[in-house]
Amino acid sequence: MAKVKYFYNPETCSYERVRTKTLDIILNLTVFFTLALILAIGFTMLYGRIYKSEQEVVLREENQELLEHYNILNKELGEVQGILEDIQKRDNNVYRVIFEAPPIASSVRKAGSGGNNKYKDWLKKGLKKEKLVISTAEKIDELKRRMYVQSKSYDEISQLVKNKTQMLASMPAIQPVANKGLTRLTSGFGLRVHPIYKVGQFHPGIDFAAPQGTPIYATADGEIHKAEFESGYGNHIIIEHGYGYKTLYGHMVSFNNMKVGQKVKRGECIGFVGSTGFSTAPHVHYEVLYKGEHINPVYFFFKDLTAEEYEKILELANKENQSLS
Repeated sequence: MAKVKYFYNPETCSYERVRTKTLDIILNLTVFFTLALILAIGFTMLYGRIYKSEQEVVLREENQELLEHYNILNKELGEVQGILEDIQKRDNNVYRVIFEAPPIASSVRKAGSGGNNKYKDWLKKGLKKEKLVISTAEKIDELKRRMYVQSKSYDEISQLVKNKTQMLASMPAIQPVANKGLTRLTSGFGLRVHPIYKVGQFHPGIDFAAPQGTPIYATADGEIHKAEFESGYGNHIIIEHGYGYKTLYGHMVSFNNMKVGQKVKRGECIGFVGSTGFSTAPHVHYEVLYKGEHINPVYFFFKDLTAEEYEKILELANKENQSLS
């Protein structure tokens, strides 16, 4: 049975019974339940912090593992970036220098990707480690771009290597006859006495004396530009090598089935030593032209001469004597 409460009313000088209003009861109950709810939530949160559920423990461990993996991945990405930078330095300072290609600017190698706007959808998801995740993604994107630029550079270098190989094959690099006895170089490049006119004239090539019928070889890869007779050079062949190079072989007794437009390789027999045209003895007159200018052929014998033989042929080529043509 509920207790009856009284209060003293000074106006009537008597005790009167306390009468509780319905609104007061409702307010008291509301305050009570609100405080109870707050306490319950507080105790629940405190309990949750102290005592973790099995699922929460597993998720926390997984998150920690993922964080560690991200950190390891970022470290490895940094190492890969360092390796790529070394490759880029070698590319610019070695490969592209060797093949005379301009270096690739740093701004080109690090082509832009549009900044963080690319990851705005990620930001909307409210990732707790968004900075770490986005930083990793940005490093991967940068590596992709730089690797793409590097692959294009290697494609260019590969083409330059191919062109360089073709150029080297097209550069005169051997003697036109198998001339091991270098004293048989009868006339060098420069001012010489003409064998018929007996006056000093510029001799634009080198004369190699050899028995008639000695094979004459193409000194580089190329294409037969001329194979004909004329009074000066007699039976002669001109080979167009490309890259600005031409060679001439004069006074042949005959051609080795050579025709204009025919492709030849370095070391291929193109004809035979003779004494046709303005010639006083069997020999081959050999000229090298680069972009229309005559060059001393002695500088293009490096493939089949030792250093000592090269010095000797330089000495012989500088002696002023009478040419055979």
